[in-house]
Amino acid sequence: MKWNELPTPCYVVNQKKLKENLIILHNLEQDTGCHVLLAQKAFSTYALYPLIGQYISGTTASGLYEARLGAEEMGRENHVFAPAYKDSDMEELVTLCDHVIFNSFAQYVRHRKKVAAQNAASGTEHRVSIGLRINPEYSTQEGHAIYDPCAPGSRLGMTREAFEKGLAGLGMRRQEDGSYELPEDVEGLHFHTLCEQDADDLECTFYAFEEQFASYLKQVRWLNLGGGHHITRPGYQIERLKKLIGYIRETYGLAVYLEPGEAVALNAGYLVTEVCDIVHNGMDILILDASAACHMPDVLEMPYRPPLRDGFAAGEQKYTYRLSSLTCLAGDVIGDYSFTHEIQIGDRLVFEDMAIYSMVKNNTFNGIPLPSIAMLREDGEVEMLKQFGYEDFKGRLS
Repeated sequence: MKWNELPTPCYVVNQKKLKENLIILHNLEQDTGCHVLLAQKAFSTYALYPLIGQYISGTTASGLYEARLGAEEMGRENHVFAPAYKDSDMEELVTLCDHVIFNSFAQYVRHRKKVAAQNAASGTEHRVSIGLRINPEYSTQEGHAIYDPCAPGSRLGMTREAFEKGLAGLGMRRQEDGSYELPEDVEGLHFHTLCEQDADDLECTFYAFEEQFASYLKQVRWLNLGGGHHITRPGYQIERLKKLIGYIRETYGLAVYLEPGEAVALNAGYLVTEVCDIVHNGMDILILDASAACHMPDVLEMPYRPPLRDGFAAGEQKYTYRLSSLTCLAGDVIGDYSFTHEIQIGDRLVFEDMAIYSMVKNNTFNGIPLPSIAMLREDGEVEMLKQFGYEDFKGRLS
């Protein structure tokens, strides 16, 4: 299939750019000995999992369905964290996951026997390692509290106070340095505080974490540094990241895990859309068959302005348009962009950086069709991976 033959709207994953990102992540693993996992919450296009699995260590999930997807489609390391787990989900998760990370000691106590039973039954064939999520109480977010796990009142991770209160409640022995012994089956610690950030923020966060939890790092086997690392972005401080990983491994003898989502597919996807109509109300407004609310919700949630091929900031070029959609939501506006030429009904526009947090978050509000999913191969041909129809809309309702 040729690019101009694509149905619209359509997500397109750029295989060449995806591989470029994966090579960077693979080299990071090779240079530092760390394990890089795809955070499926950002990118779950499983047709690409066999390719991704050639370069990085595996997947991480936010619940049962992502854990199943990672196990079925990549079949490498498979980790899971959720603020809480249902009993029925944990029954299956322990058969799927290598690491299960708990958000509280209440969750740990509730589910630890299922982990122990799985390990006893499977022996060395499939062993589940337990970890606990920590809130280091060190915020590096600016202006996006919704993405800050260290914000006041956050439910994500245990503060030092909550952590040690939980250990005391379990009757764990207090040591000479004032810290507590960890239960024998707790093998790892996890924190995740970043969002689209560089290595300097991770470094500062780790040292704040280390100041409070160094004694516990000496008792575990692994440390998971979470996600939000923009490792494949041009200019990312990758040598600083390597140095930090080296410090952790040398000082504490730990396996180190990273869970990037965006970095795997950063700038590796597009959303192709067609101009269905042009209306005027103080300015020209393009009605597209793509929607911010349905197909790129981060535009409204973050907010986020997606890059547009051959598009410029409003007023920068001769022709400025507001880009909106077919839905009835008045605020379903992608943004104002300018062009060097007039836009006509039937023209196609291409939004860039549309692989991440797009397909995984889209919806069928107003009965708007889900975009097709295609792959731009390295040879320039486009391969259709999946198309959706009415039954996909109807099938999620009753």
